[in-house]
Amino acid sequence: MIVNIDGGFLEPGEARLPVDDGGFQFGETLFETLKACDRKILRVSEHLDRLEMSARLLDFPCDRKRIESALERTIPRLTAPVSRIRLTLTRGSFDSLEYPPSKSARFVIIAFPTEEPTTQERQTGVACVFAPNRRVNPLSHLPQMKRGNYADCLFAANHARLKGVREALFVTEQGEVIEGATSNLFIVRQGALITPPAGELVLAGIMRRQVLEAAARLGLDSREAAISREELMQAEEVFLTNSLIDILPVTRIENQPVGGGRMWNSLLSAIATKTPA
Repeated sequence: MIVNIDGGFLEPGEARLPVDDGGFQFGETLFETLKACDRKILRVSEHLDRLEMSARLLDFPCDRKRIESALERTIPRLTAPVSRIRLTLTRGSFDSLEYPPSKSARFVIIAFPTEEPTTQERQTGVACVFAPNRRVNPLSHLPQMKRGNYADCLFAANHARLKGVREALFVTEQGEVIEGATSNLFIVRQGALITPPAGELVLAGIMRRQVLEAAARLGLDSREAAISREELMQAEEVFLTNSLIDILPVTRIENQPVGGGRMWNSLLSAIATKTPA
């Protein structure tokens, strides 16, 4: 594990944050999860653009230049073929419910070795279940963000693990399937690529956008629209996306077979041929 706090590298056992840090007290953080392959961090600009947007909406300190410098200095230390990089912003130490001054803000970078889905896993597809809980947004007047208040996703992800499947899918009270605990959702229905609209509950994922852009380049019919449980189960194809898995087909939901289409393969190839730094 590689640990960098505010630009300085530390041994994992020596890394410390104060107990009055807002991240510990309130889950008051913003974060991004990036992937590095062969000492190259993928889509850095897109991730930092999203982080900056969230920071602006929340009046959250975000020193992009210092973060970029720290990420660049992390790259030579990466030894695994594929790494998961977690970038976290915190406002710093709180002594009340008032936001601390911006100079108190901290950022933390942690890098771990990780593995991408295998070719066999993509070809076979993965299984999912429906989450027992609802997806929430404590700041419902703002779009969904990657914030430290992550209890809904943690609970759903743990539910999936206990069931022995890859992902748990959130369903609204209206019966719409919106996204996974750690992923965006796509289906193919009557030849059209469909994903739920980003907004209050659905995260505007980095890979989600890559898929939509790849679909446009390939001339595919694609759109944002609500997906009911019935439409999901009857879809010609179902797949998940995020920055670590890229695209991962789903072939079973609640132990029922679904999908089986191959549009995902064309999209993954199109994304691979246009992967920015």
